[in-house]
Amino acid sequence: MSAEPISPPVEGAGQFVRAAFSNASFIAGFVITALIALMALVSFFWTPHDVINLTVANRMQPISAQHWFGTDHFGRDILSLIMMGARNSIAVAFVAVGIGMGIGVPLGCWAAARGGWIDEALMRFNDVVFAFPALLSAIMITAIFGPGAVNAIVAIGIFNIPVFARVARAGAMALWPREYVLAARASGKSATLITIEHILPNIASILLVQGTIQFALGILAEAGLSYLGLGAQPPMTSWGRMLFDAQTRMMVAPHLAIFPGLAIVITVLGLNLLGDGLRDVLDPRLRRQR
Repeated sequence: MSAEPISPPVEGAGQFVRAAFSNASFIAGFVITALIALMALVSFFWTPHDVINLTVANRMQPISAQHWFGTDHFGRDILSLIMMGARNSIAVAFVAVGIGMGIGVPLGCWAAARGGWIDEALMRFNDVVFAFPALLSAIMITAIFGPGAVNAIVAIGIFNIPVFARVARAGAMALWPREYVLAARASGKSATLITIEHILPNIASILLVQGTIQFALGILAEAGLSYLGLGAQPPMTSWGRMLFDAQTRMMVAPHLAIFPGLAIVITVLGLNLLGDGLRDVLDPRLRRQR
């Protein structure tokens, strides 16, 4: 008896698409996430205004036909800044989640496959790493190497490692007693081969859902670190940095904080809705309940 193949058949993919786009949460999350990603992609080629050249004469202008979101204290167009900040936030969160998944998933699968003292040691090490939130890790890294986007990525990525390790280990532990895994072991397959052929394909869905959740948390963490001056540094644009610059000018020009804050809220909301929709579609128990 063997596990389901890694690449689902065409009819399985079609069923997934139909189920996904009949789920309101998935549709809303997909549309919001796609629009944010498209905005970040477009910013590489075009923005409504140039954000490099400062126009102090136009500083802190309100919403207008020329500047839809107004201008900041340097006269830069806020919509253009938000578009450029989107690509920075997405890049930091994407790489940080990639680090966490690329290291945490193999560790969790290895712990589940080996068991014993190796499992115990890895999980206790995860507990130690998990005890240091991304913000505290960033402060320690910044004290050694200085602030910057790379250090924010490293800090958030380190925080993601134990999260993915726990999820992967829990999913793998539930699968190792299954009949098809026992049959694979009886046929002489190594633990590594069983993990690749049977375990990973069957826990991919929960890892995907967890990835969307950590992506949203990564954007929040990046914004928080940039707000504290530990993330992206000028001239790089960041939503958190925009909020930091706006905090002393909110009574004069509240739009300086409103629009970057809305960008963070909408992006995180979209990713959370996408994760909820994926969970509903990929979990057969929830499908049966529906």
